[in-house]
Amino acid sequence: MALHSRLPLRSNQRLVNWFYGFAPPERGAIVLGHRRVYIVPSRLGLLFGGALAILLVGSINYALSLGFALTFLLAGMGLAGMVQTARNLAQLTVSAARSDPVFAGESAQFRLTLAHAGNFDRPEILLQHLACGARRTVDVGAASAAEAVLAVPAQRRGWLPIGRVMLETRFPLGLFRAWSYVEPDSRCMVYPRPERSALPPLAASERAGGARAHAQGSDDFSGLRGYQPSDSPRHVAWKSAARTGDMLTKQFAGEALAELWLDLRDLPAALGIEQRLSRLAGWVLAAERGGALYGLRLPGTELPPGRGEAHRAACLEALALYESK
Repeated sequence: MALHSRLPLRSNQRLVNWFYGFAPPERGAIVLGHRRVYIVPSRLGLLFGGALAILLVGSINYALSLGFALTFLLAGMGLAGMVQTARNLAQLTVSAARSDPVFAGESAQFRLTLAHAGNFDRPEILLQHLACGARRTVDVGAASAAEAVLAVPAQRRGWLPIGRVMLETRFPLGLFRAWSYVEPDSRCMVYPRPERSALPPLAASERAGGARAHAQGSDDFSGLRGYQPSDSPRHVAWKSAARTGDMLTKQFAGEALAELWLDLRDLPAALGIEQRLSRLAGWVLAAERGGALYGLRLPGTELPPGRGEAHRAACLEALALYESK
């Protein structure tokens, strides 16, 4: 029964792919062949065609030679404009660049590059994301390339594919509308929405996410780390707290960096998995700002303590791709 229910869906998908001329996602550079470019008269083009029909009927009724000349001249201009409109998209090369990760609730910035090797310009090319309606218009110069950035809302954590994008042009006369569809193999990493909260308190238990300090010193100032309830008020960076709202503690040379473990199992299950992941994401950002050595524990995944942009990205990516069992 399940097999029979899937067959129509697969057949419909093949029919849709045949109609659009490609099977998504498309890898590498995408060339818009003539078979992938569709063209129809615009509303202005329909009015233009109606005006030509009235001129032709009037010229026939009154045998106006100049009327025939004007009608055929305008018709020829319309046909030439139709060819130029389709030519503005045909053989255009579309490629997608890498998208930087974002947090849930922000907009993923998908960058598309339009290029061609011809010796003529391709102006007024509109790119529109079909799902969210984001639009950008670019002009592609002769034998050059242009980049368009589409801002797509990222509502959920995980991988966000770019989806289907429409390219449209009405250049040069606006009498015809030519368009084509692309769906590049491009996706953006969406981290959980970070929850702003204080870092967990230090605990003696290593599994509970505590920190171990092997030495204390008060030599030269060496940086800031996340505030802990056990820190002395004299070491709190009050100016930084007043400016950013984050409680940070001054760290001095000779003071050992704390190893802070962030564990999903230490958070109450009543919060829900998404809220717990959001809190861990906020803790990762706070620990990174504070300069602490922090590790991440998830069921089936453990990242050892570290710091830096690469470690921060690895922790946030693990949170974004986490799937609860």
